[in-house]
Amino acid sequence: MNVLDMQNVGLSLGQTDVLADISLHVARGEFVSILGPSGAGKSTIFRLLTGALNPDRGLITCNGHPLYQSPHGFAFMPQSDALMPWLRILDNLTLGLEVQGVPRKEARARAMPLLADFGLAEFAQHYPSQLSGGMRQRAALMRTVLQDRPMQLLDEPFGALDALTRMQMQKWFEDRWRSARWTTLLVTHDVREAVALSDRIYVLSRRPATVIAEVVVPTPRPRFGNPIPSEAHALEAHLLDILLNQTGEDL
Repeated sequence: MNVLDMQNVGLSLGQTDVLADISLHVARGEFVSILGPSGAGKSTIFRLLTGALNPDRGLITCNGHPLYQSPHGFAFMPQSDALMPWLRILDNLTLGLEVQGVPRKEARARAMPLLADFGLAEFAQHYPSQLSGGMRQRAALMRTVLQDRPMQLLDEPFGALDALTRMQMQKWFEDRWRSARWTTLLVTHDVREAVALSDRIYVLSRRPATVIAEVVVPTPRPRFGNPIPSEAHALEAHLLDILLNQTGEDL
């Protein structure tokens, strides 16, 4: 059974048709990315999955149940780290659990064993302003993982980082993902990032968005720390060709 199924989903916002006919799925333990032009509706899909919007048509299921019956199916990590500057890192990490009604002592007991794996053991009592951009993103990701939801939704989580830090974070994330096998859906503009991290990739058309390609990434893991194989270069070129040669408005 797939963790996520979207079947013929459509959405309009006011007079604007945003999603025309979106069908995609994510299996348990799979890493799937969504690529598409700016404004195509990639982040809108996440708004549907988190319940911020309702589709006009189509069906969305989580673990086989309609989305309205699965209000806690997804943990969402936005583009910014969204850490509260007045809270120490440990309190930021546990905030989501506490909002859900988990007692603070229990929330901290869940967080403490993960601090070392996320490289935050020495920084639990620091404030966000005392951490680098990469470490803040690690904290944001750990906060997402702590929700213990069936699936992680990552909205360009490394997009605001400089190029070197972004590559370091991607390698670090792949190492963590290979160990934990979180079911993950990533929205990104970065073709190379999608190819490096994903099992499969969906490509969206311009608005109103449809799925115009679905590709499987054949290269073995781990992918970081090794020379980029020729098939990965070829896949990147293929995806860029799809994105750059759509008819209509410029990207």
